[in-house]
Amino acid sequence: MSSKIKRGVSLYSYQNETFQGKMTLEDCIRVSAELGAKGIEIIGEQTFWGWPEYGVASEDVDQWHRLIKQYDCTPVSHDFMLDYKRYKGREMPFEEQVASVKKDIEFGARLGMKYIRALVSIAPEVLVAAAHHAEEHNIKILIEVHAPLHFDHPWIIRHAEAFEKSGSDALGFLPDMGMFLFAFPPVWKEKFLRIGVPPAIADYVEKAYEDRVLSEYVILNVQQMGGTGPAIAMAETLRHNAAFEPKRMLDYMPRIHNIHGKFYEVTEDYVEPSIPYDKIVEVLKQGGYEGYICSEYEGNRWIEDAQEPDSVEQVRRQQVMLAKLLGETEVPTIKTPAFAVAAE
Repeated sequence: MSSKIKRGVSLYSYQNETFQGKMTLEDCIRVSAELGAKGIEIIGEQTFWGWPEYGVASEDVDQWHRLIKQYDCTPVSHDFMLDYKRYKGREMPFEEQVASVKKDIEFGARLGMKYIRALVSIAPEVLVAAAHHAEEHNIKILIEVHAPLHFDHPWIIRHAEAFEKSGSDALGFLPDMGMFLFAFPPVWKEKFLRIGVPPAIADYVEKAYEDRVLSEYVILNVQQMGGTGPAIAMAETLRHNAAFEPKRMLDYMPRIHNIHGKFYEVTEDYVEPSIPYDKIVEVLKQGGYEGYICSEYEGNRWIEDAQEPDSVEQVRRQQVMLAKLLGETEVPTIKTPAFAVAAE
């Protein structure tokens, strides 16, 4: 039975290809649409030149809407930053932070977005102060719940309490599936081996992660094993990642409106070896989630020293995986070469 959960793509997934000029905005949207992932999420700075410092030309916004319509897609989220330390020697005052968020609300509305993603570092008071402006523009502000934070972390609980106290339904959450990292990603281990981590230490760190050994103990043990530099860096990844429980999303489901489908690698048999998407999708179904899961490929940075990342193929594999888990009968395929438009 097919699920009401929808598939999308964060164009952040194609960062290597867009940076290198291999893929245009049209390529990104077309490929996603051909895969049946018609929810489009962006990071403004990546997709639109000049944002946020210089604004975005009206013709660029017009092109965005033309492409969205042409490929029958839906704008989902503008992922915004709040650079409150942009000025040397001072942090951005509260009023200026709120004004910055309001600017992103307006930009998201120009693009037809339903949501804007707030970085987890943004204080809840700032988002609450901008909530009415979001309501006026039919936008919801979603704080990203991103590892090493999770739904039982005091900072996230503080947001949840502030959102409820505000009474605004324009405030919510965007869980990043990287917080459910149940196994040490193979592409991480392979990278650390390439840069000089002794195999015995790499095996130990991988097993320690599997056994949920406290990160500080792992770091100390690696040092005592003679590890330096890259070996310690590998051990320190345990500080920033953990295997939290997907079921914790259920208590927050009324305010969860978008999902970052973080992944580091999908194998040829359509499995993400480190993130249990089968369990995640079951929890989302149980919670009655009907929003998008947007592919967010971040394995590129772990392999580009050894090979050219193929972000399109990785997104395709994840979309096949998601389609199967969601009960879809048609397998997503790319009908035209990924770089067809850029090559013309």
